[in-house]
Amino acid sequence: MKKILVTGASGILGTTVIETLLKQVLAQEINVLSRKEEKLAAMQTKGFNTHHGDYDDIKALEKAMIGVDTVLLISAGDEGDRMQQHRNVVDAAKKAGVSCIAYTSRSLRDRTTLVNKLMFDHFDTEDYIKASGLGYTIFRNALYMDVIPLFVGKQVFDTGIFQPAGDGKVAFALRKDMGEAMANVLLNEHCENITYTFTGNASYSFYDVAAVLTELSDKEIKYTPVEIPAFEAMMLGKGLPQVMVKKIIDFNTDIKNNQEAGISNDLENKLGRQVTSLKAGLKTLFGL
Repeated sequence: MKKILVTGASGILGTTVIETLLKQVLAQEINVLSRKEEKLAAMQTKGFNTHHGDYDDIKALEKAMIGVDTVLLISAGDEGDRMQQHRNVVDAAKKAGVSCIAYTSRSLRDRTTLVNKLMFDHFDTEDYIKASGLGYTIFRNALYMDVIPLFVGKQVFDTGIFQPAGDGKVAFALRKDMGEAMANVLLNEHCENITYTFTGNASYSFYDVAAVLTELSDKEIKYTPVEIPAFEAMMLGKGLPQVMVKKIIDFNTDIKNNQEAGISNDLENKLGRQVTSLKAGLKTLFGL
């Protein structure tokens, strides 16, 4: 039986992966790494092999990988030196003799024309893993459907949707679906240097999001595509920091350029069922 280390185990994606793993393996076969001590304590009582630390803690990484066959590297946030953190995990896995490393990358159409520079770390991490000599599985994930409420705002049913995304589309998929599919792959497949692209089975514009929210809420929700200068002024006027506004604009620009529009059947195939539709996902996410 494989022994699997899940990094970032206390986050939403890591939690979903672990829940699916537990359907086929005992908690004792799963190592978890997290920087959140209170959540680790709860996981330890359930029988998991818990390790406190983060991607900057080399000793914690090495300890967490003892006896491990497969490491799931859930990509770090962008607050620190994400690329160095990812290198730390890969290097520790290689030193520990891990046979396979899996990585949560991003499904983007063309790395050479990306506007959002934060996304380059994903491609660079893929390259670093492939150059390491480790067996690998890459999960290129679509933009989470779960982020739609963050994009459109809490007042969407009163104000409508304003984004500088034009009529660009995204193959949104729920994070929970992705986590379940990842666990299925980690448990049931050999590590054969494969890249999977996990997306929804259709791509949607914010016009589509507005139409679905209208149907679900019985309130007319309109999407208004706005130009970047007007959107920037709007966001700054609401008190958002400049760095956050730029991040939102860069995401939207790539959406406008259809970087996020590609569709694959990989997610559905690895789930063994249909992926969650936009309507079903938004109903849950907005509590409708």
